[in-house]
Amino acid sequence: MLEPLSKTIQGVINITWPMVLISVIVMVSFRTCYLVKNEEKIVLYKELCMLIFGIYILCLFQVVTFQDDVSLSGNNFIPFKEILRYNVTSRLFIKNVLGNMIMFLPFGLFSSYYLKSEKITLPLLLTLITSLSIEFVQLSIGRVFDVDDIILNLLGGIFGYFIYRILHSIGKLFPVSCKKEWVLNSLAIFILTGLIISLVLIMT
Repeated sequence: MLEPLSKTIQGVINITWPMVLISVIVMVSFRTCYLVKNEEKIVLYKELCMLIFGIYILCLFQVVTFQDDVSLSGNNFIPFKEILRYNVTSRLFIKNVLGNMIMFLPFGLFSSYYLKSEKITLPLLLTLITSLSIEFVQLSIGRVFDVDDIILNLLGGIFGYFIYRILHSIGKLFPVSCKKEWVLNSLAIFILTGLIISLVLIMT
């Protein structure tokens, strides 16, 4: 199961890295100039979080509008029709079912974090709006509309929300000394380094 997942991630990296590289350079340059010009304090963990969220959004929309991966099954307006036709051990199940959930897990996590949401309502609404937008755009560019993708995207957003709530609850247990800026900055750098190493290992 891990091998098809790693191949899917590798495929995503292959089609997104040029756009991501250029966008990161532009975003970091503009943001740095803005902070320096306005003499605002640079809080590294917040800046890294915004950057990662920006990269995620870019990758998300690059993947869902990529023209070479067009379904031949046609539009699907019947809930669970496509989900139930896959064998749970097949590559298609991992790519189309698990992939659609995992793809929106960060969306639920980030939207809950930025909204500081106690309830699931707003993150779920934002996930629904975004997923619907994607499906209608895909329909207009020659791809297909699939209601099961919306269901799976919503499930991913829900999982992301609950991960945020769990992390938020765990964070409350730590003493104030562990919530200092330098600690959060170090943690952000550690997580980012881990993500980069993981992506490099997947690509090799």
